[in-house]
Amino acid sequence: MEYDVVPRTFRALVESADKKFARIREVPAYGRGPNQYFHKVFKAYMRLWKYQQENRSKLVESGLQRWEIGEIASRIGQLYFGQYMRTSEARFLLESYIFYEAILNRGYFEGSKGSARDRGARFKEMRFYARFLLVSLILNRLEMVNVLVERFKALVDDSIATFRETNFKEWKLVVQEIVRFMKADTALMNVRPLRYCAMFDSYPASLPYVARFHAKKVLKFRDALLTSYHRNEVKFAELTLDTFRMLQCLEWEPSGSFYQKHPLEPHENGVSIDHSGTSGVIDINLAADMTDPTLPPNPRKAILHRPSVTQLIAVIATICEELPPDSVMLIYLSASGKAGHSNVPPMESSTDSRKSSKIKVVSHTSHEQNSSMPENHVSDKGDSSHCFENYLWLGPSR
Repeated sequence: MEYDVVPRTFRALVESADKKFARIREVPAYGRGPNQYFHKVFKAYMRLWKYQQENRSKLVESGLQRWEIGEIASRIGQLYFGQYMRTSEARFLLESYIFYEAILNRGYFEGSKGSARDRGARFKEMRFYARFLLVSLILNRLEMVNVLVERFKALVDDSIATFRETNFKEWKLVVQEIVRFMKADTALMNVRPLRYCAMFDSYPASLPYVARFHAKKVLKFRDALLTSYHRNEVKFAELTLDTFRMLQCLEWEPSGSFYQKHPLEPHENGVSIDHSGTSGVIDINLAADMTDPTLPPNPRKAILHRPSVTQLIAVIATICEELPPDSVMLIYLSASGKAGHSNVPPMESSTDSRKSSKIKVVSHTSHEQNSSMPENHVSDKGDSSHCFENYLWLGPSR
């Protein structure tokens, strides 16, 4: 009877945690509003993780599979990564990496190659590799990225051979995406980090022009919006190559010592614990030893992949509304454009440019609505000029 209670309790905890996890997916990844629900979901998974540790032998006897343990750890890694994308705090990214690395080292998803194992478990394994690849890319763990790419390619090939009745076309495209991404980013590999690094860059307040600016009014860089609209962009998941680089340029680079993982830690009785082994214990506080508390906070970043104009404006409005006083936000918008030629005389043009600078943003929809308008129009004075002199094209390339 006791053996029935443990698996039933475990399944109930899994169901409860999964329901909470499904709800947190609906929370926007931008804005400064309180995210108390994250703590509730995280607490539910921590309780589930602790329960399976304390009752591992009974759960295994009742049929618990190793991939189910890996799925729990993977969900916790997802929670940490989602919180990093929302807050830009490096400690969450590091925590996510720690969980994913532990899953890989302990082989929670292994043992399926060459066997017609549960197809659902195989999809979970491929999603794990895709998510771990994204985290490793952002952390610039290039050695790990190369290992993951090779294993991911082999896993997809094995899945195609094992589950012949299943279409893995989308996963083949994911493999092609990461290979293309790595080839395009080769030029910036093995060079100084894109993140702001104290070893290479002077502190901005020490620059004379920054000091003069701060003497009048101190503004703090709090938020950034990064988005791109180019066609056939080099990307992995929803992170394009340019937003990937901008993301790093807007963060602090911890010193080298903080990026080193310390696998051995003394226990209370003096015995060392090897966190890189297969003890079944994941130290969720390990990232505290890998971050530099003296660094200023990173600005929050909202990364949007080809949003509609309505969505883009809504996100900008939300960020601006929640922006603290004396703060600024950066808008990085990469899209195809065209610089028109004005027929206004040079003197008049230079005078107008001092008064205002006009940039017209045209959506694909608005262009279609105005397609009946001629590209050139004649003014009252008989001068012809372009309807759209300078604009960014938000939509499919024409």
